[in-house]
This record gives sequence, structure tokens and C-alpha cells, in this order.
Amino acid sequence: MATLPNPLPSLASSGLDLPPGSLVDATLDGPWHEPLLWYADGPAAPRDWTALRAAGRRLGLLPVLVNGGSRGQWPEEWDLCPDSTTYPGDHDADEVLAGYWTDYADDEVGEVSEVSEAGDDSERSAGSWPGLAPTPQEAGEDPDEAAAGLAGVITADPDSWLGGARMALVPARRSADIPAAIGWSGPVNHENDVARLCAVLRSWEDRYDARVVVLGFDTMIVSVGRPPTTPEEARALAAEHYAFCPDNIDQSPPYDLDAYAEKHVLDQEVWSFWWD
Repeated sequence: MATLPNPLPSLASSGLDLPPGSLVDATLDGPWHEPLLWYADGPAAPRDWTALRAAGRRLGLLPVLVNGGSRGQWPEEWDLCPDSTTYPGDHDADEVLAGYWTDYADDEVGEVSEVSEAGDDSERSAGSWPGLAPTPQEAGEDPDEAAAGLAGVITADPDSWLGGARMALVPARRSADIPAAIGWSGPVNHENDVARLCAVLRSWEDRYDARVVVLGFDTMIVSVGRPPTTPEEARALAAEHYAFCPDNIDQSPPYDLDAYAEKHVLDQEVWSFWWD
């Protein structure tokens, strides 16, 4: 994967004012040849995101909150796979999503095809990929301020389900590339090369001012500076969400794409994803 020079090996001498923390080089196949990320030993405070983003950016490091989940699985136990991760820029978001749609959408959004002239029984099929949703026309909140705001909300409530999330720094060109930069394997049952999903995140970054804010073992939370504001826009984007993460709909009531669009996409400034 093509990356900028990794500043993590010289982090101790970089001059960054960091809390106690650890460098992670643990992968599914053993230690990586260089650290993949740094993360703090203790819970983040509401102001940590803004401070670390400003300080880390000059070195080529971007912030993300990491969450150990109910099982206390921190990055050393995430089965990171950088060796099997390609470069997000080598993939096209539309093509990636179209492939997922073909593979996964039949059961969820099937439609009855017309009976053939020969009188064959009708068959249920997903139809063709509808294509990328249009970019919302209305300007939204500054994307980096939206990300900082979400991080502040998460870290301000220690009793929430994300209580105890810790600050991490990742060598990445842009927020959308953070999962690929560490070889994150959270969606492994859906996609073995997370860089393909990062290509979609890049497209969402461009169209919706999205930023990756939280990663867990198999979960992701994204801030959205410019969410869809009409039902039509939300429904079109919900199709992308389904292709990106079918478990969001297939394993979450009411198991319906239109209801998901209305509840989780329309005017929503936070998107959450979970892969089984």
C-alpha cells in the first residue's frame, strides 16, 4: 500500500505532548515491520481530539477513537492485516459498491421480474445497481469541526456504550484511509481488503464531508458534515450503506431499507456500521 513515510517510529522524539500510550505492531501474522498506530493507555477527554489533530497533522498523523468494546479488545487484538491491504486510491467506489450490490442485495431489495413471453414463472432479482447517490446541494457543518464535536460528545459521557474510548494516531493521508493504514480487519466477513471500503469512505468524504471518528474490533462510526436532507437523497444513499455494510439492515430491525433510510440516513450527522 502506498503511504507517506511513517512518523510513528520516531514519535518519542517528535515533540508531541502525548499521554502515556502504546505503539501497536501486532498483526494476525505476527509483528509488523513498523508501528501501525499509537493509542493512549486511558480514556480520552473531550478536548483530546482537537489537540491531537492539530499536533499530529504536521507529522502526517490523524486522530481516531478506538473502542475496546464489551470484551475489552484493544488494537493489539484486532487481527490487523496490513499485508493483505491495498491502496484505496486504486479502487473506484462506484465499481466496489456495484459488486457488493450484486452479491448481497437480492434478498433485501428483490423485485419481481416480468414473466417471459414463453410463460416461465417470475423470478426474484435485485435489479441493477442504482449508482452513487447525488451530492447534497446544501452546505453543511465544517467536516473537521463535526468530527471533533462527535468525539467530544462520545468522550464526555463515560457511562455510554462507548465510554472509555481512547485516542489513537494513525499515519494516513486522509480520514477515509485510516482503516487501510492499519490493515483493519473489522469487515473481514464482508471484505478481506478494507482498502476497497476505504475507497467508498473517500467518496463519502467528498460528497458528504464524512470523517472516520471511531473504530472498534468490528465497528465504525463516521461523522457527517453534510447529510442527505430529502427522502429521495436518503433512499439513494441507503442503497450505498446496504452494499457497504449489509449487516446494518439484515441484522437490525426492522430489516427494511426504506425504514433504515428514514431513521439512520435522513438528516443524520452520525453513521454507525457493524459487521458480523
